[in-house]
Amino acid sequence: MLKELLLQFIVSLLPVFAFQLWNDNEQGWKGNPAFMGIFCGASIILCMLTTSTIFGHDVDFHLVPYLIGSLYGGVPTLIILTIVYAAVKIPMLDGSTELINFCLFVVYSFLLLLFSIRPFANATALQKERKGILLMLAFLLFFAINIIFTVQYLELPWSFISVLSILLAVTSALTATGLSIFMIESVKEKQLLHSEVKRVSVSYQNEAVKLRQFIDATSFGVIVVDEKGKTTQINEMAKKLLMLDFNYTEDRQTIGIAFPEIFQNGQDDACVKLLYQALNGEDCVLVPFVNGDYMLLLSTISLRTSEDNINLGAALIAQDVTELRHLKDEIGRMDRLSLVGQMAASITHEIRNPMAVIRGFVQLIQERSQNKQEEYFQIIIDELDRTNMIITDFLSLAQNRVLQMEPSSLHAIINDLVPLLMADANLRGQAMEVSLSEDLPLIMLNDREIKQLILNIARNGMEAMKDGTLHISTTYHYGKIELRIADQGVGIPQEQMKHLFEPFFSTKTQGTGLGLPLCLSIAERHNGRIDVVSVEGEGTTFIVTFFVAVEQVG
Repeated sequence: MLKELLLQFIVSLLPVFAFQLWNDNEQGWKGNPAFMGIFCGASIILCMLTTSTIFGHDVDFHLVPYLIGSLYGGVPTLIILTIVYAAVKIPMLDGSTELINFCLFVVYSFLLLLFSIRPFANATALQKERKGILLMLAFLLFFAINIIFTVQYLELPWSFISVLSILLAVTSALTATGLSIFMIESVKEKQLLHSEVKRVSVSYQNEAVKLRQFIDATSFGVIVVDEKGKTTQINEMAKKLLMLDFNYTEDRQTIGIAFPEIFQNGQDDACVKLLYQALNGEDCVLVPFVNGDYMLLLSTISLRTSEDNINLGAALIAQDVTELRHLKDEIGRMDRLSLVGQMAASITHEIRNPMAVIRGFVQLIQERSQNKQEEYFQIIIDELDRTNMIITDFLSLAQNRVLQMEPSSLHAIINDLVPLLMADANLRGQAMEVSLSEDLPLIMLNDREIKQLILNIARNGMEAMKDGTLHISTTYHYGKIELRIADQGVGIPQEQMKHLFEPFFSTKTQGTGLGLPLCLSIAERHNGRIDVVSVEGEGTTFIVTFFVAVEQVG
């Protein structure tokens, strides 16, 4: 009897062992209802084929897989297992009494399980164990009543072995039920934990990827090292700004290298010192650092855990402020220019009035002097006129007056200047070509200032050539008009290009250095800009761009 009960106990747990193998392969809960139905049905059949009897009643553990399969498989599995149970059991029955008794049990157990499935599914693991054991007790109560009724009806004697066998069978059935639910819930909890760990891992990986993409795309140079000083991440901007060693230009070469080794000799003092300080827990913010043409602000961050403040590494951040420095220099230039303008505006009349008197008396003395001194007086008059021209340019450049603009044709202004420029070119032995775009829209212009801009740039081009051709052309596309004035002169050296529009900078012996700054001021007042393209030995092209608003085109 004991051997049969032990065998029944093991067979009743077969679905649970199979369930563990199924989930160990990471199959998940999907498909488990069908799985539970198949294996619990097989376990029911095996239990009923290896049954033993007490007082004429079959004693086996087929109720354990029937209960477990129904609770975890749901209503469809309950129906299938009930059919399997009935199909196997009915041929084993003797007489109508057993058949009626069996039918009553099937209806009783079916209804009991049917109304227990949903509450069981919503219960906690501990509550499921209790509910499962209570349901098994309800099943066993039915059989206990039958056995007691049979013993009383047939007046069979109770023996110690029979009572012990009944108690052992009941205890084993309850144990198998509780153990099955415990093992299944443990597997499900493990599976949920595995899914949560996987979700957190994927989330962490996604966040790490996003962080890497952000670091790679940011305009700051970033170097991250671990607690041992090994580099873990370097973005392209860091390689550009910090001038790393040429041996470490690729990511796979820089990762895992001690950070002092990745810097070029002579460039590593400040960066290495700041990273060492950060690894020791000292953060530094906005430390100025000049690296070649770059003006940088360096900051370091000590990376530590939030709970126990354990050192995780450090990060060096380099911010390029070269443009800010240039803007600061430009603001300084504008301030100086504004000061010059204020001085010029305040003293212009005081200078011009005595100069006019001087020029008048020089002309008077010239008329009364000997002819051999004529040349000297003419030099004085020419220099006075040149001084007066410088003062006029001063005023034009410094005054921030409101321009009177009206819709005008740039072509009409150019055509007005062509005869004058042609005559000037002929006197110099040069040629001039004009190529104007068709359908150029009207734009808001001040005719006098645009004429001054074109004359200044065109005459600069002529002065840069001994001979050759001056090209003037216009184009219109993508909402902007371009005026190009190109010469075939000697070109402008690269080191002089960045000073072209600075006041008082000139490459001409008699130049004032105010012509191009005045042209730039005129272009900016017309919502435009001036670009210069020059090749030494080939010539220079000035590109004046006017941006056309939609309402201007209309």
